Amino acid sequence: MVRIRLTKEFAFEAAHALEGYDGKCREIHGHSYKLFVTVAGTPCNDPGNPKYGMVMDFGDLKRIVNAEIVDRLDHAFVMRRSENGEELRRRLEPSFRNIVLTDYQPTCENMLADFAARIGRYLPEGVSLHSLRMYETATSYAEWFADDNI
Repeated sequence: MVRIRLTKEFAFEAAHALEGYDGKCREIHGHSYKLFVTVAGTPCNDPGNPKYGMVMDFGDLKRIVNAEIVDRLDHAFVMRRSENGEELRRRLEPSFRNIVLTDYQPTCENMLADFAARIGRYLPEGVSLHSLRMYETATSYAEWFADDNI
């Protein structure tokens, strides 16, 4: 059987701060993230199925990634859930509503591991998450591959 990979690109804007970091990224700053989601599977082989020849409907993949990632993080301020993070959130909430606390330091690498878990649980039977690539800047990105995480 033939296996095919599909990739869809997503974009979102978000701010974050890396608590305790010893460089510039400890300050609140933003990125124009570009996320590439690649899934793999065998195309539907049922001529009576309207999705005949598809691994997965791109619209379904878009719905999953938007619900789990883009809609949640677009124009959000992302920071680690900690005593300092909770205090900063309390101070900011009267003026800013889209504050997302994570259980990890919101680095590009940690975000990808989180995204992989979120996306993977909603993929249809027979379709698997193959890889994620996320650009934090035009010249810097991180990648997650399923084969590396077995």
